[in-house]
Amino acid sequence: MKHKDQVVFVTGAGQGMGRAVVQRFAAEGAKVAAVDINEEAVRETAESSEGEVIALGCDVSNSESVRQAMSKVKAAFGRLDVVVNVAGIGSVDEFAETPDENWHRVIGVNLTGSFFCCREGVRLMKENGGGVVINVSSSAAQSGEGPSHYVASKAGIMGLTRSMARELASTGIRVNTIVPGATNTPMMAGIPEEWMEAMINGIPLGRMGEPEEVARVASFLASEDASFITGQNIAVNGGMVFI
Repeated sequence: MKHKDQVVFVTGAGQGMGRAVVQRFAAEGAKVAAVDINEEAVRETAESSEGEVIALGCDVSNSESVRQAMSKVKAAFGRLDVVVNVAGIGSVDEFAETPDENWHRVIGVNLTGSFFCCREGVRLMKENGGGVVINVSSSAAQSGEGPSHYVASKAGIMGLTRSMARELASTGIRVNTIVPGATNTPMMAGIPEEWMEAMINGIPLGRMGEPEEVARVASFLASEDASFITGQNIAVNGGMVFI
């Protein structure tokens, strides 16, 4: 029970990597707040998980929505130990044809949403004298492959992690980034087939990753086994990009 009595806040928990992260932490003894804008989907996550999991509807791109979700976590569990920012969206747009609203929406969920959850989570963690933040970026941030708003948002997450890690180390809060490559999630199902084939052909291990493989790395980073790791990008991508 690696995470016994830890309280963990996981965004994007309605499906894919977020659901796998919730299930992994819950199975390891954590009390988990599973968070997603899709309340029906996140309830399914909670119901399919072992242990103590609460489902919370939250729009991470809205700071008040995040504050309310964090308040519910504090009321339910009395503390917060880990934040895992998985929530992310994409949109298939050519650079010169990218609508303003698509740019703002992708940046708003992926980068600004991570910031809002980090900020509120850190405020609660400081009450405990420490904690762990795990942000989820993408190999696209290194390769530059993908729509500009998505790549920019995921690169921004890496910068956010580094800044937080330096500033918060003295408070006992560690901050790292998981950098997945092509992973078998519902989000990937919306990518054009030719993009999918090109990505898989570029993976030395010859396949997509599975959400559970990302979840295992999140579990490691939140554990005492990773007690001297902060400010790092941890690639989980089958070798498609070397960081």
